[in-house]
Amino acid sequence: MSTDEQFMKKAIEVALQARQEGNEPFGAVLVKNGEILMIGENRIHTFNDPTHHAELGLIRQYCTEQQIFDLSEYTLYTSCEPCVMCSGAMVWSNLGRMVYSVSHDQLAEIAGGNIMIASQEVFEKSPQRPELTEKILNEEGLKVFEGYSFSP
Repeated sequence: MSTDEQFMKKAIEVALQARQEGNEPFGAVLVKNGEILMIGENRIHTFNDPTHHAELGLIRQYCTEQQIFDLSEYTLYTSCEPCVMCSGAMVWSNLGRMVYSVSHDQLAEIAGGNIMIASQEVFEKSPQRPELTEKILNEEGLKVFEGYSFSP
């Protein structure tokens, strides 16, 4: 199993945990130098905060706690391709690399609609451009959504 697969496996586990806790099934893992520094899960229902996505919550918490703005030496593993809001947070935090499992097109098929802009498109139009690796452990990532119904 590659390093990317090991960290993605953890992000998928976190997504399952979020689902079990009554939130939407999304998880993220922040890594630097081969070490997990923080995990984040979707907590929109827990906190009654529609912006508390796994990626944004993790970036917000980590940068605040570490008193840094620059994540250029970090990789963020996320169970699903991030939304435009979270992709923007990655740009503004100067994230070095982002790796995801399930694409936004796959999520749209599962959720029954697509209002997303691909993270690659956000990155291409931005001053900071995280390196992007797509669809790692894709089949395992898709399993997180089996039997899940998104609320309107």
